[in-house]
Amino acid sequence: MALDADQSRVLTAMLAMQRQSWEQGVASHALLDLGEHDLVEAMARDAVTRQTAAGKLAEIDDHGIVNCGAAGEAVLWAAQRSGDASLADAYERQLQWIRHDAPRAEDGTVFHIEGTHECWVDTVYMVVPLLVLAGHVEEAAGQLAGHRSRLFDESAGMYGWRWDEDSARVTHPLHWGTGNGWVAAGIARSLRILAARGTADAASRDFAEQAAAHARTVIDACLAHRAADGLFHNVVDDPSTFSEANLAQMLAYATLTGVADAWLPASYEEVGRSLLAAARRNVDVHGFVTGVCGAPRFDHRGTSVEAQSFFLLATAAARRLAAG
Repeated sequence: MALDADQSRVLTAMLAMQRQSWEQGVASHALLDLGEHDLVEAMARDAVTRQTAAGKLAEIDDHGIVNCGAAGEAVLWAAQRSGDASLADAYERQLQWIRHDAPRAEDGTVFHIEGTHECWVDTVYMVVPLLVLAGHVEEAAGQLAGHRSRLFDESAGMYGWRWDEDSARVTHPLHWGTGNGWVAAGIARSLRILAARGTADAASRDFAEQAAAHARTVIDACLAHRAADGLFHNVVDDPSTFSEANLAQMLAYATLTGVADAWLPASYEEVGRSLLAAARRNVDVHGFVTGVCGAPRFDHRGTSVEAQSFFLLATAAARRLAAG
């Protein structure tokens, strides 16, 4: 796929940026969707270079439990492309970690950070698509349900950020934009993978129907708070927080993917393209997507690999939809 000028600059900047494990994963998803296959394989092989003894891919500081899971898709793809048994083994060890060895609550919902009993909304993107990819759809549904039961605010239609299992409460209840974006984008990627695998069995059909409906609920709830500039606030329903561009990209990816895969009505195409256009105005001369929830602490406006990646994911989704 030939890249436009913005895509080329955003990709170049992304490749120059330092990356944590989940950033390596989401960047590889962008490269997969753009058809940049040689880069995908290089990124997958480097994720394996940093695989821990426990099986966690792409780890730098080894504090995370689930962020490594985002790298699994590219590693499996590279294993299938190359026939390299070492890559296939690395993928299976990653899957073993997520499915069996990762610390988790009594109901099986995985925790997010080593040394805590916390569930974070980010986990939906990190593990649900991977489990669908591996054919464990019921486990994927269980992880989505476990995070939903802990973090989803039914009255607002949006997610809080963090839950503490020991105190059985949401410790960070504000409706963080990027967190809600992780859910919408994670479901969109899961449903795309599932569509490619097929939904012949009842578990797959049930998951597809329920996850799609839930994603639409989250998307619509966020869209109700869209600001005049086409973007969102960092806390979606708190106008006193800073204007933030990555949620627009994440929702653009989810909506355009949803229309392309027919789990959202065609009317969402215009919404997705509008969201992407608003975010595109934030690409600077160096190729950085600016004004996003910024690395490394994600508590201020800045830049991040995940924002670079979601610009590329959203533009790739727009092209896929246009191509029919």
